[in-house]
Amino acid sequence: MTQGARGESIIQGDGAEYRVLFTNRALAEAESACGKSVIAIAQGFTNGATGIGDVAQMLAVGLEAARKDARTVGRAYTIGDAYRIMDEVGFTVATRAVMESVAAVLKFGSEAEAPGTAGEGEDPKGK
Repeated sequence: MTQGARGESIIQGDGAEYRVLFTNRALAEAESACGKSVIAIAQGFTNGATGIGDVAQMLAVGLEAARKDARTVGRAYTIGDAYRIMDEVGFTVATRAVMESVAAVLKFGSEAEAPGTAGEGEDPKGK
């Protein structure tokens, strides 16, 4: 059974484990929080336009999406929590968890065949 367009990562902290989840809905929330598209954020890693603040916003959204998905009671994750976790595990670890999860959502379905195309070795008319 497929889980659909979702990407999950686990960040191992000092005695704690932080789950990060992105879905299309979470990506839209992250875009709103960052004020730019997820594609622009991803491209920003190569041209220097993506900074710590963007990663923190994305991390906060991913943490909160995971909390909601698990139906965990308690307070919502905040940007302050994201910065605390980034301080605990480092920018690189946090960024990797966020971007790997985002990439899983963005590439979901890309392996599927385009409608109306036959698979390798198949007759396009199904014969």
